[in-house]
Amino acid sequence: MVVQNSADAGDVRAGVQLEPFLHQVGGHMSVMKYDEHTVCKPLISREQRFYESLPLAMKQFTPQYKGTITVHLWKDSTGHLSLVANPVKESQEPFKVSTESAAMAIWQTLQQTTGSSGSACALAQWPHAQLARSPKESPAKALLRSETHLNAPASSLVEDTNGNQVERKSFNPWGLHCHQAHLTRLCSEYPENKRHRFLLLENVVSQYTHPCVLDLKMGTRQHGDDASEEKKARHMRKCAQSTSACLGVRICGMQVYQTDKKYFLCKDKYYGRKLSVEGFRQALYQFLHNGSHLRRELLEPILQQLRALLSVIRSQSSYRFYSSSLLIIYDGQEPPERAPGSPHPQEAPQAAHGSSPSGLTKVDVRMIDFAHTTYKGSWNEHTTYDGPDPGYIFGLENLIRILHDIQEGE
Repeated sequence: MVVQNSADAGDVRAGVQLEPFLHQVGGHMSVMKYDEHTVCKPLISREQRFYESLPLAMKQFTPQYKGTITVHLWKDSTGHLSLVANPVKESQEPFKVSTESAAMAIWQTLQQTTGSSGSACALAQWPHAQLARSPKESPAKALLRSETHLNAPASSLVEDTNGNQVERKSFNPWGLHCHQAHLTRLCSEYPENKRHRFLLLENVVSQYTHPCVLDLKMGTRQHGDDASEEKKARHMRKCAQSTSACLGVRICGMQVYQTDKKYFLCKDKYYGRKLSVEGFRQALYQFLHNGSHLRRELLEPILQQLRALLSVIRSQSSYRFYSSSLLIIYDGQEPPERAPGSPHPQEAPQAAHGSSPSGLTKVDVRMIDFAHTTYKGSWNEHTTYDGPDPGYIFGLENLIRILHDIQEGE
């Protein structure tokens, strides 16, 4: 869906209020929920060009690209900030905040704790997070750097805009963490009526009841060709001090639904950077463990998709996927036991993506974040490469090997 013909920034009657995306587990750029099947993120030209010229073989391993929208900041009468996207055409219906949305109820509750009516850019007072920062560090960077307590309860009560108590599902605070930092930067660096362009992308977890998500930073190099010397040195240091150097892959974040306690166990990028090779293996095991047992049925479909992706990457000459991530997704809600006389999984209708002809459990493997991807023929590139991406291939091979060892019980 491509949304055009923006309405006046001061007139919110025709706006779609973007919600924080509660299943974002990694990265520093805020991902927002546009509708049930669509998310959006700030537009970076290089990433947009990648999606628009995507090789056919890679489409099954990336989110569907749905176009762009224009977004602006909006402050309500109480001083709460949100982002509003302009719709296809103006609606005469008054703009309202949805009180049905758990994401909006949670976000507004967090804003209320900041006393944001006194300051539009107030930072959320995250539990267990101290936002001490150096004089040269921006509030947004300090917020992203701070480590939060990432075990969210399965359900608790928050108040909606009318003061009614509504139940919220378990959520990963990282997306709200990024969203608050993004709003802080926007309102401190740009005028309120500034228009921002966002990419619209498929919400790859929308089909899952309790989406378990692993975000892996792939490759042995994370800096783009356009990085400054300071940024280059910083990224090289992160790689050298983590499993990126020895495995070509490191954990950037994850959430795993724990069926016994009915909440998501969440880990962030700071956790991932500290892992040894053995710690990385144990984290993969934990990602596949629901609190009571290992979901062994997930290993074969994940390995099948990773091997298929490896074959595709090997065929992409000149591509370098610097700083991109790989998502592995499955449902923490286990399928019900098959009733006597019901069709065998092989005979059952197949799900749209991630299912296999053999009736394996549904999983998704998707590449994301292409702001630093380079390839022959991409616009304004001063450096070109020959052959497939060796760092990405190295990471995929090691990931496949470790998961295979887990499958074999080693």
